[in-house]
Amino acid sequence: MFEMFSLEFMLHAFLACCILGFLLSYLGIHVVGRGIVFVDLALGQISSLGVAIAEFVHYGEWWLPIVFTVLGAVLLSLIHIHDRRLRLEAVIGIVYVVASAVTVLIIAKTPHGEANIQEVLFGILLGVTGDDLRNLLYVFGVIGILHIIFYKAINTITVKMEAGESGNFSLKERGLNFFFYMSIGLAIVFAVRIGGVLPVFAFLVVPAVSAVLLARNKVVILILAVGISVLASYFGLLFAYTLDFPTGPSVVAMFGAIFLLASGARFIRKKVFKISFEEEQ
Repeated sequence: MFEMFSLEFMLHAFLACCILGFLLSYLGIHVVGRGIVFVDLALGQISSLGVAIAEFVHYGEWWLPIVFTVLGAVLLSLIHIHDRRLRLEAVIGIVYVVASAVTVLIIAKTPHGEANIQEVLFGILLGVTGDDLRNLLYVFGVIGILHIIFYKAINTITVKMEAGESGNFSLKERGLNFFFYMSIGLAIVFAVRIGGVLPVFAFLVVPAVSAVLLARNKVVILILAVGISVLASYFGLLFAYTLDFPTGPSVVAMFGAIFLLASGARFIRKKVFKISFEEEQ
């Protein structure tokens, strides 16, 4: 089962997935709790739009995607919905679909357009180098440390948003909310380069949702989410290696399988054993 790790590029791919999983799983718990699951797709696609424009104009390959993502994070953090008939997810969804369409239009005018679209969607996991791993570890490490420092304040904001009180933020809370969007944006800039938009979305959302289905305690949810990320990464890469499938779609498919298992476990727990989270309190 570990034969694939004899190949350096497979080991690098797994380590990259683990680094992505540790931070994105944590961020995903807040994203799911705040009800803004489309924010990852939107920021990822905005980052990809920056990449597409940089390739089209042959300029700013490294810094232009970061600028686009930062601007996108600023835009999304400033959006506040006051009409009760509308939801923040709807607006974020519009940003995502428009950014996706413009990205495809620009990539279509670049050489090897179809291959570039595939890379944007599913990344280049098998092309990860040692330098890529170090850069990813440094960036994600700094973001992780900052989130440890501001954990209580960020968690308070998430709890408020879960309760529908996002309109009652203080100036300090608005600043921390902006920091949250910025940290997701910067994480996504580097994650999308390696994993692609769809796998990164899977890393951010599926472990968090699956863990919430299985537990209620926040520490347990975090541990489960990280564990799910590692398992999906390993078995997804093993599936791709054994059956010669593309790595990105294989990892995403494995996340889907784990989500189905978590949903089944939740159903059995509630319907067969008659155990619910409410009874545990």
